[in-house]
Amino acid sequence: MADLFGREHMDELQSVPARKLAATTVKVLANQDPEDFRTTWTAALKLGFEGIPGGRHVGHTRRSGSREPWYPRGTEMCNERQVSILSAEELAEVAADMGLPRIEAEWIGGNVLLEGLPRLSLVPPRTRLVFAGGAVLRVDGDNMPCRIAGASIGEHYPDREGIDLLFPKTARRRRGLVAYVERPGVIRPGEAVTAHIPEHWLYR
Repeated sequence: MADLFGREHMDELQSVPARKLAATTVKVLANQDPEDFRTTWTAALKLGFEGIPGGRHVGHTRRSGSREPWYPRGTEMCNERQVSILSAEELAEVAADMGLPRIEAEWIGGNVLLEGLPRLSLVPPRTRLVFAGGAVLRVDGDNMPCRIAGASIGEHYPDREGIDLLFPKTARRRRGLVAYVERPGVIRPGEAVTAHIPEHWLYR
């Protein structure tokens, strides 16, 4: 069977080598109420293979929604969205571009807030986030910003209108990542984390 790309063109493929980047855990957060997507600060975030025990997105599987139009809504599927990871730098950028003093991770349902990892939301799938305490998260991909998160931000700025619509436009590719638990453990604020970014290619 012939190579899809043609062997004679293999040397033309654009690849990015594997590398490691360091970051720091600023804070960890969890749901107080599984019915509410917003989170609150916690001293330690416990992770099992099913995700965050008692959390809104806990489970080995989940039901499809508007993000998966290729399935009928409610179809049971693998849960790759167990944990929401955010960047302190990206939140500050988005807030500034929206003309807001700040956006807190808990307002938009974040579980792990990191700092020091450039352009966190653009980290490629399959990246492994290895925390000093032993927990490992495997990145599925970037998290698409939505009006629900925008409306939550708007609750903190009642004098401003249209934040629910402005946030999805402004935060695209800066909304952070979703990941699943590859190795259970406990994550704590101040903990060092290493992003093991795999070799990846530009697929044309």
